[in-house]
Amino acid sequence: MANVHPQDVLRALGSVRDPSQGRDVVSLGWVRDVEVGHDRVSLTLAVPNPASPTIEQLSRSTREAVAALGVHDVQVKIAAQPAAQPRAAASLIPGVKHTIAVASGKGGVGKSTVAANLAVALREAGRQVGLMDTDVYGPSVPMLMGGRAEPRVVEGKIEPPVEYGIKIISMAYFLPKNEAVIWRGPMLHKTISQFLGDVRWGELDYLVMDLPPGTGDIQLSLAQTIPLTGAVIVSTPQDLALTVASKAIAMFQKLNVPILGIIENMSHYVCPQCGHRDDIFGHGGAREASARMGFAFLGEIPLETSIRVRSDRGEPVALDRTSPHGQAFQAVAAALEQQVQAAGSRAAEVSIE
Repeated sequence: MANVHPQDVLRALGSVRDPSQGRDVVSLGWVRDVEVGHDRVSLTLAVPNPASPTIEQLSRSTREAVAALGVHDVQVKIAAQPAAQPRAAASLIPGVKHTIAVASGKGGVGKSTVAANLAVALREAGRQVGLMDTDVYGPSVPMLMGGRAEPRVVEGKIEPPVEYGIKIISMAYFLPKNEAVIWRGPMLHKTISQFLGDVRWGELDYLVMDLPPGTGDIQLSLAQTIPLTGAVIVSTPQDLALTVASKAIAMFQKLNVPILGIIENMSHYVCPQCGHRDDIFGHGGAREASARMGFAFLGEIPLETSIRVRSDRGEPVALDRTSPHGQAFQAVAAALEQQVQAAGSRAAEVSIE
């Protein structure tokens, strides 16, 4: 069997259309639990009506599409789709045009720093931006953004502090310093809902959301509460980080959240004294992974001492549009906007069909 990945299976299933709706099973969100083994692929089709007379044909077409990848053992399970839960985006954040989840498969890749500077770069490009710190276990956005202001309650709603023209909310504003958060799913879901619905976000072009690393309750709650425009995956170039990042990608695919692209953080280091370049964590791994998986590569962020120093002072490096690191974040922001526009065009085409 050829080296088949879950992404290959999803691409193949993009040609399988439900006869009754005329749309493919991937865009309908019916493909679940894709598992790839040696010469074997199993998946579930969660359909609205398993008793429909078209299901047998749909199942057969699914098996044929996967078998065409060179897989001999294809198992397709038919399951009833759970009752749809209402998505309250219109009532929770009516003035927000695009919601961007910034995620990573593991900690230590600089995801929060990237999220904060991406928000700043979008603001520097003239966009109205909000930044929501959903990492309740280790909230760091206020520190990265200066943390000079505090949220206020106005007429029963939270007025978010504004730093560098960006509206910010974080659990760090509401917890005593150094206190640990030990919460289960329901409390996390409630917090996410309050950060969305109880904060005066107003009119925003982008609400950038810094997610906790890995795959867990917060990611699930966020995707089930509002329709996300898409997710941005942050990784370092090394193989381990990219392998773990692929799990975050698989999670978003299961939640039907578009992947807008991958960012390679800590891409390389250039000595400020001699100009020698050192690829400390390797180089180009995220770009290669993006091409292999069929996602956009949004850009490289260098590993620089100034990023760490300015982040500790609460001064995002993206504010300096003339520096190499500032320009790197501007390039990433521009690439992201292109992907958001492309995703909107694809969604429009699907709705027309």
